[in-house]
Amino acid sequence: MTKKTLYIVRHGQTELNRLGIVQGRGKNTDLNDEGRWQADRFYQAYKHVAFDKIYISELKRTQQSIQQFIDLGIPYEKLAGLDELAWGILEGQPATPETKSAFLQIVRDWVAGNLDSKFEGGESPNEVQARQREALDVIMSHPEEETVLICMHGRAMRLFLCLLTGKSAVEAEDFPHQNLVLYKVTFDGEKFSIADFNNADHLKKD
Repeated sequence: MTKKTLYIVRHGQTELNRLGIVQGRGKNTDLNDEGRWQADRFYQAYKHVAFDKIYISELKRTQQSIQQFIDLGIPYEKLAGLDELAWGILEGQPATPETKSAFLQIVRDWVAGNLDSKFEGGESPNEVQARQREALDVIMSHPEEETVLICMHGRAMRLFLCLLTGKSAVEAEDFPHQNLVLYKVTFDGEKFSIADFNNADHLKKD
């Protein structure tokens, strides 16, 4: 297969991010002022990169995060496989000790290897990675797209990076992230390697 470079970023901050409220696939929120600032900082730092294609999730916060690249005329495509993990009944709930405890407990379940565990109405890591494999097949089926920008979501990005690097989803916590942080991943024709890990240099306040 052809060599590729993937620039994978998480979307910029939303108001629910700021408030510590779980968003997930079911919350189609907008960036807040901080998120728009982050998006502009990322654009200013990486507008020189000649991206052949942009892939985003079907949630508008990903498009808002890289809209300036789209405005350059770079073609883009929405893939449902890049959507955030659905947290089901936890989505949009106030950040209380109870909801935080429930969140931490299910993450502990996943780390312990219970990758089919999920909230009512939500998705498990195994279900998310199943649709991510379909999205990756689409992305990798275009050898002419050598340099690709992907904007997605925090939990989903962790699972996607596990998928690319051959790690178990149990190890998803090994990939830290914040809003609009960058992971640069290269594909040499045989395997994926992380060339830039959790890079937030572009977000440093002057």
